[in-house]
Amino acid sequence: MQARLSIVTLGVADVARATAFYTRLGFERTAASNEHITFMKAGGVALALFGRRALAEDAGLPADAPGVTAPCAFAAVTLAHNVRSEAEVDAVLAEAVAAGARLLKPGQQVFWGGYSGYFSDPDGHIWEVAFNPFFPLDDQGQVQIDQRSHHV
Repeated sequence: MQARLSIVTLGVADVARATAFYTRLGFERTAASNEHITFMKAGGVALALFGRRALAEDAGLPADAPGVTAPCAFAAVTLAHNVRSEAEVDAVLAEAVAAGARLLKPGQQVFWGGYSGYFSDPDGHIWEVAFNPFFPLDDQGQVQIDQRSHHV
């Protein structure tokens, strides 16, 4: 297997509602989308929005599996959006809240030497917005993790 991530698929309660939320955040729905699934470009990967029950069925899980009928309190996965400054963390968190997100943790200094905060989307998926001085962004906004880090 080549080490790469191609698509992140979020199981959502309502594909149209989730699409509207992510569109408000600046993601663009692609022509590959239809009424059952939305594909959006997200840098070097794609973000897909698919019905939670349909996603569970596709993975071979029962409809009553944890997180299928309703979002879990914490699914042990977060998505991260890295930015270039502490001020940008605060701005993105405010933008997410204005788009319909719930603020979980406001931007603040963190133990590993950066600055971050968290929000959850309308389906409970957790996003971290972070400024990490040890992982700079390139001109395309891709995080550069090849550098030696002090991140714990």
